[in-house]
Amino acid sequence: MRVGSISQIQVAMAKGDKKRERQIIEELKRTDQKVRQHEMAHKVAGGRYAGPPHFRFVKGPDGRLYAVAGEVNIDVSEERDPEETIRKMETVIRAALAPADPSPQDRRVAAEAARKLMKAQMELARQRQRSGEGSRFSLLA
Repeated sequence: MRVGSISQIQVAMAKGDKKRERQIIEELKRTDQKVRQHEMAHKVAGGRYAGPPHFRFVKGPDGRLYAVAGEVNIDVSEERDPEETIRKMETVIRAALAPADPSPQDRRVAAEAARKLMKAQMELARQRQRSGEGSRFSLLA
């Protein structure tokens, strides 16, 4: 996620202007919180398929570092078995769309996982049809 409208240049330009420095610090705090929440949503929903969050920081006028962008790598590789791929891609889609405001990249990851999910579902249906499972049903439920 790339949020910050605050750049290193803007921070440097605010030096000496205490009112502007306070405004920038408040905006950096909000951005930092939003970026961290966004990336943690991916991490929590992605479980074992999500790597650790990585952040890009800007040094504020107060000397502190604030996260202004971040990413969590999500494993979108297919598994050996279609059923495993289906479960995995369902998790990947949830992880990609977990933040309240998914980014365009988040939506691309979800779309890629959805394509792989559909492919795995078709493969599973073919396997079941070949094995005769698709034509059998049970009245016992």
